Amino acid sequence: MLRRRIGHDYTSRCIYLITMTVEGRRQLLGRLVGNVQAPAGSVDAPRVELTALGERVRTCWAEIGVHYPQVRSIGLQIMPDHLHGILFVREQMDCQLGQVIKGFKTGCNRAYRELGLAVSSAATVSQHSQQQGGQQKRDRSLDDREHGQLWAIGFNDHILSGRGELANWQRYLHENPYRLAMKRAYPDYFRVQFNVNVGQQTYAAIGNRFLLQHPHKVQVQLSRRLTEQQIQDEVQRCLVLAKSGAVLASPAISTGEQSVMRAVLNAHFPLIFLTPWGFNAFSKPGHQYYEACAEGRLLLLAPWPHQNERIALTRQMCMDLNGMTKALCSY
Repeated sequence: MLRRRIGHDYTSRCIYLITMTVEGRRQLLGRLVGNVQAPAGSVDAPRVELTALGERVRTCWAEIGVHYPQVRSIGLQIMPDHLHGILFVREQMDCQLGQVIKGFKTGCNRAYRELGLAVSSAATVSQHSQQQGGQQKRDRSLDDREHGQLWAIGFNDHILSGRGELANWQRYLHENPYRLAMKRAYPDYFRVQFNVNVGQQTYAAIGNRFLLQHPHKVQVQLSRRLTEQQIQDEVQRCLVLAKSGAVLASPAISTGEQSVMRAVLNAHFPLIFLTPWGFNAFSKPGHQYYEACAEGRLLLLAPWPHQNERIALTRQMCMDLNGMTKALCSY
């Protein structure tokens, strides 16, 4: 998703998470190696072994600060077919962030050509050339992007502004090879399934759909008015249910519901989570859900279509989600 924040000044001091993909999702930058079962930090843990092009891309990223002294890289994870990087714009720039990324892409494309990986069609170039003043001028708007450029058009930026968000995203980048290894080891649990019908409701789903067939599913619906002690009592009650074999289900709207579902997840019991945020073909579970997905103890269900911008939940939406949860628990 090539998102931009409307009204944001992209020359100002800010921290950005940048994501860009290789044209055609070709795995040109590296290959995943290691064992998904190996302990984190061990020599056998999943990691990406960079190709020569991947090494050049890493060098180009490190040199962003040379060309734009106001910008500092504070994170990078190169994956086989894409990269995530964190840039800190320390002071006001004379140019937009897009110009910085354009310069980085230009350096990468130079390496792409020098390594002999760029493929262009001479016939296509000739067809789209114009004779002007005795010289041929190429119409680059008609380039064969699939072979002639390293990166797909555009990039995604996410502005880091919340407390702890930078640390969370730095951890996300570091764990990206592990998540890819998990997806490859357990592909069925990470693939988005559309048109999953449960009674009268249709969902998009990620995770273990066989949890829907479990004979003992219990809805978790708790009032917002519960005290902290009452919430803790509910957490313990639900953990006992989960330990006895029940599959708990909830949209986790209230603080109490969130506490219960978090405790169940951390205790490695199965659960079904209804999310108001829809899935598209590229959706994947949040990093906190990867282990649960791989072990087949989590099912994420989205009853509504995907949309780029998250909207505030209305009272009716909350009621609908609780109604759907009740229905699937009796399914």
